Amino acid sequence: MSVFNQSRGRVVQIIFGAVFVIILIQLINLQVFSAKYKLAAENNAIYRKIIYPDRGIIFDRKRRAMLENTISYDLVVTPVESKGTDTLALCQLLNIDTVEYKKRMREIVFKNTSVKPSVFEALLSQELFAKLYENMYKFPGFNLIDRSVRTYPYNTGAQVLGYIAEVDTGFLRRHREEGYEMGDYAGMNGLERTYEKVLMGVRGIKRYIRDNKSRIQGPYENGMFDTTAVAGRNLYTSVDVEVQQLAEKLLANKIGSAVAINPKTGGIIAMVSSPNYNPNDLTGSARRKNLGRMLLDTSRPMFNRAIKGQYPPGSTFKPLGAVIALDEGLITPNYGVSCFGSYTNCGVLVRCEHNNAGHAANLRLALANSCNSYFSDIFRKAIDNPDYKNPTGGYLKWKEYMNAFGMGTKLDVDLPSEDRASVPDTAVYNRAYGKNRWNSCTILTLGIGQDKMTSTPMQLANMMCVIANKGSYYTPHFVDSIEHEEAEDKAVLAKYREKHIVTHTSDTVFRAVHDGMHDVTVYGTAAAIKVPGVEYCAKTGTAQNPHGKNHSIFVCFAPKDNPTIAVAVVVENAGYGSTWAGPIGAFMMEKYLNDTIATDRLAEVERISNTDLVPSAIKEWYVRKDNQRQARLALEAANKAAQMNEEEENADKLPNAVPKTEEPKKEKDSKKSTKANIALYLHADDRFKVKKSKA
Repeated sequence: MSVFNQSRGRVVQIIFGAVFVIILIQLINLQVFSAKYKLAAENNAIYRKIIYPDRGIIFDRKRRAMLENTISYDLVVTPVESKGTDTLALCQLLNIDTVEYKKRMREIVFKNTSVKPSVFEALLSQELFAKLYENMYKFPGFNLIDRSVRTYPYNTGAQVLGYIAEVDTGFLRRHREEGYEMGDYAGMNGLERTYEKVLMGVRGIKRYIRDNKSRIQGPYENGMFDTTAVAGRNLYTSVDVEVQQLAEKLLANKIGSAVAINPKTGGIIAMVSSPNYNPNDLTGSARRKNLGRMLLDTSRPMFNRAIKGQYPPGSTFKPLGAVIALDEGLITPNYGVSCFGSYTNCGVLVRCEHNNAGHAANLRLALANSCNSYFSDIFRKAIDNPDYKNPTGGYLKWKEYMNAFGMGTKLDVDLPSEDRASVPDTAVYNRAYGKNRWNSCTILTLGIGQDKMTSTPMQLANMMCVIANKGSYYTPHFVDSIEHEEAEDKAVLAKYREKHIVTHTSDTVFRAVHDGMHDVTVYGTAAAIKVPGVEYCAKTGTAQNPHGKNHSIFVCFAPKDNPTIAVAVVVENAGYGSTWAGPIGAFMMEKYLNDTIATDRLAEVERISNTDLVPSAIKEWYVRKDNQRQARLALEAANKAAQMNEEEENADKLPNAVPKTEEPKKEKDSKKSTKANIALYLHADDRFKVKKSKA
């Protein structure tokens, strides 16, 4: 044999040898290392049923369950086993078409493979469950799996409690090591999300042996490999569900927020963001329908204004300004200024609501009368304090006080997505005016809670806690304790049980501020707002708003000498603090302290609740949406009527059909006209804009 042929034969041998080795390695991989076919084989012989545990219950301070568990069902499919399914019958029951059926199947296979069970239709209504249960023999590969879902007996606290939803691929990537699978549900907001690990419990699994026709024959290995589901643990909160309900009622038809905290513990008694929503709207089969509508709503019912809304605190900041000036030794409680209705020392007119002589003769009078001149003056003293050499140094010390009182910083409330709001850094003013080119006059309105300073309602309520406690606070929180607390739980809750000392200012200083805030409720700006049988301290605020009417703000705590509740209320675009925010705060204190609302005051509760203060721009959006919905329904009705008319005409063309008279033709013409008018009506937005611009 020639050398050339020997070389070629050797190459062929090497190729055959390499192919053999590759096949051998692949066989070893499939038989020994790969779990893919093993899993498929096991799924053919063993049915693995997940047992979802009951989630933990969340209780209010009186051990009333704010949410409960009920049973719902998911329709689950294992795609590889679904051959032979009566697709048309299933689609008719689910009210979907075959295109949607195939789309869902493709997504399930892509996300979770064809051999693992996945949710095909989640949280079935009772009617749909009954229909499917009777016809399951037509749908091999499909099963009905029970799961625990939430119900809310008090229909309140949506922003506090949050909601649960099925996990998606993004969630699974973020929580890769936590054992979640497709089809699981997890907390997506509120306490459900923050305490997910406590509430979720542990899933159980039962395994059943199947025959060659996939029929279940009994437990696999007598249940040796089954695991038991462990229910989630309960949360015990500081929330008073009745105060929460009252606050939501009072803020109905308004945009704003209210927060109530127990200063002695930091426990949050109530937290409301308005507009709100019924938590039952985001549970069960109703969730998909309502979630999209809420996300598109311009009033943003899912936006938690209590921890994310940013508002200038306005005059409600003045008690804190007084504490800073007193603590720094810049003034005494007897310090006064001569004010005749405005402050002009900076060349900029800052007006007061009062111009009677002597209304700022001392701190108590200045607080009671909310004197802008007084608090502008003491703010300048803080910024121009010679101990800090220049306005930048004075401002940094002032900002340090603000942050210590929880302003302009996250409080670390046990809810996700808390905002820090804003107490500007010196860099902000350096950019705006130039370095070393600004002073106490440049930023004067910070002294009355305006300029670039903002705060959340939660921060305002916490500020009241610090003043009520005379210089200390506990981090605001909802959960006081967890059922069967473990070491990990204690570590989580430890930060809410730690007392924070903000300042070592003497009680005498705080007593002066308390007396001034009490005078606000006796003869000052909140004199008309009473709480039966309770003496309380308060401060009203009317915060300027560049986007519309002023915001109505009110902060308070009660009782005066032994505070157990501190409240902050913000009502957007509602004017004076004493007009709307003040009465709402007073009713919340009354309900908490007296456990009831006096009978002769119930009519006032109804009046406030029924008063609509939603800005006109948002109302117009609702009107347009309703018009479009009505027009769409009318168009669908017209289309259906036209289709029926066309079917009748086709029937007339059949042999022996009775000829139609001219009258039905006129009716058809009128239907065409109706459709045309409705189509124009669907463009009501454009016509509205044109009319508005012409006006």
